Amino acid sequence: MVVVDSGPSYLVAKAIHAAIKKITQQPVKYVINTGGQDHRWLGNGYFKEQGAQIIASRKALPDMEERGPMQLAGLKSELREKINGTQIVLPERLIEQKESLKLDGTEVQILFFHGGHTPGDAVVWLPKSRTLFSGDHIYVDRILGVLPFSNSKDWLASFEEIEKLKPKVIIPGHGKVCDLPKAKHDTKDYLSLLRSHMRKAYDAGSDLQKAIDSLDQSAFRNLENYELLKGGNASRVYLEMETE
Repeated sequence: MVVVDSGPSYLVAKAIHAAIKKITQQPVKYVINTGGQDHRWLGNGYFKEQGAQIIASRKALPDMEERGPMQLAGLKSELREKINGTQIVLPERLIEQKESLKLDGTEVQILFFHGGHTPGDAVVWLPKSRTLFSGDHIYVDRILGVLPFSNSKDWLASFEEIEKLKPKVIIPGHGKVCDLPKAKHDTKDYLSLLRSHMRKAYDAGSDLQKAIDSLDQSAFRNLENYELLKGGNASRVYLEMETE
């Protein structure tokens, strides 16, 4: 059995496993971390104790090493006793671009494209059923977050590779299970708007505040966290333009 993402803590990983046991008694052989955000991998220690092999993209490893202690410290402050037992347990098997696992005749592909939300973002692809576990490449129902370690150019490039797969079913990093058109609207179209506007603003010599003030993101105002994240997203994409 494969688990995609181990959760943000030892106790959450244990709860995930308890839910799995209600369906099957098959052992968890592999845990795939789809990225370097805390909720993708800080539960690794529990599944490691169960004998699972932990897998991630090679580019996820330095991100986890750098930000892991900070993530754990932040969660300890917020979750207190709920973080008990959680330790930094890094993936032991690293993939470059593509690896396949075979479980009871089902092929499970782990694919790394270009990263995006975090440098090591990967996806899990079931080619037979055309089902995609997208990790943080795809946000639906809530606005995505362009963070200091994100790269919107790489993110869009990764989304274009996802489109080539033509998935029927997407389990997004955030939001409800969806199809490709929904993912395209809530993720790709939003990133494209940010990059197109900020590219033009930067090339025209607009300063950061003018570029933000002239950006109309209202087509995405129905997404959760819109007011909270729209300003930071715009700012960070503008700053990316300075380095491209």
